[in-house]
Amino acid sequence: MASKSNTTASAVTELRTLIQRHARDLSEQLHAHHRNNFPPSAEKTMRNFSPAEAAKLIGIHEGYLRQVAADGRGLAATVTNGRRSYSAEDIQTLRRILDQGARGDRRYLPHRGDGEHLQIITVMNFKGGSGKTTTAAHLSQYLALHGYRVLAIDLDPQASLSALFGSQPELDVGPNETLYGAIRYDEQRRSISEIVRGTYIPNLHLVPAHLELMEFEHETPRALMKRAPGDTMFFGRIAHTIAEAQNLYDIVVIDCPPQLGYLTLSALSAATAVLITVHPQMLDVLSMAQFLTMTGDLLEVVAEAGGTTNYDWMNYLVTRFEPSDGPQNQMVAFLRSIFGSHVLIHPMLKSTAISDASITNQTLYEVERQQFTRSTYDRAIESMNQVNGEIEGLIRKAWRRAA
Repeated sequence: MASKSNTTASAVTELRTLIQRHARDLSEQLHAHHRNNFPPSAEKTMRNFSPAEAAKLIGIHEGYLRQVAADGRGLAATVTNGRRSYSAEDIQTLRRILDQGARGDRRYLPHRGDGEHLQIITVMNFKGGSGKTTTAAHLSQYLALHGYRVLAIDLDPQASLSALFGSQPELDVGPNETLYGAIRYDEQRRSISEIVRGTYIPNLHLVPAHLELMEFEHETPRALMKRAPGDTMFFGRIAHTIAEAQNLYDIVVIDCPPQLGYLTLSALSAATAVLITVHPQMLDVLSMAQFLTMTGDLLEVVAEAGGTTNYDWMNYLVTRFEPSDGPQNQMVAFLRSIFGSHVLIHPMLKSTAISDASITNQTLYEVERQQFTRSTYDRAIESMNQVNGEIEGLIRKAWRRAA
């Protein structure tokens, strides 16, 4: 009997050692890969945009853009190898110039005004691989490029959103530099203003993630047991933290972890809108059914404890959709028959352009079009813009603006 026990203990030790070694080896190789592709002196940048792209982002005709530059009212395009282009910073400068003569109609600078509350969009799903982070990243960049002031919060300890935005968790994110630093229960709590960092896109700021976010999951049960009168409950801590900086932003996009823990529940309590990504496959939909059941039950408990669960909108986004796949079309029709208008009209198409761009930690808005066949890129970017444009419409509707 003792021999069997020793053998079991030995096997556990070997497994633990193996996992630790694999974690160390993988981390070292990832560091090496990052150093090769992104040297210490390198920083992620946003590509330049053609005059046609710049005009479309601003919401004007390309001819008017040329006229503004010719009249000396705006920036002239940068010319490289005979090609004219505008940087993201140039586009933001043009917005400010055009806004000066627009009598404050917010056409060019669509910042929220009096009576328009901060939009906090929680992007979530219980199952990994549903396109959650891809959705959050592209939505954040789309809104920022269209003139909104955006804060992206990476709440997933795996930190994929942070990596996409150029912040490698093991290299660039130190202790207390995630949202955990602003929602923790002890005296080391920091203001969110000390944690937010800029990105390579004007108007887009980031709160990065790291494994330390898991500390909130571990500490919350203990905090609940020894809670003092007046302490903010766990489900109100993210809302309380965001409120400290709410006047600086129009929209907050939160990329939740793929689990129903205290972090996700706190994000749901802070949200004014919820976006649930779903891959139209039977196993994914079955998983989502369990996810929705548990979420509903837990939100009821949160509501009974005084948490806020009122949303401007809650919608489902079909991701990684293949129009030629018959079973997927049937599943989408099935979802629409159940959820009706809560399913967004436009799905996010599955595309090699998205997957290939992610290999180099880039989004569709960052990669150069010539890296792909024209039809592949155009199809992917059109789908992404339709999805994000539809979400922008929901935001504007919540503000009671014209679509």
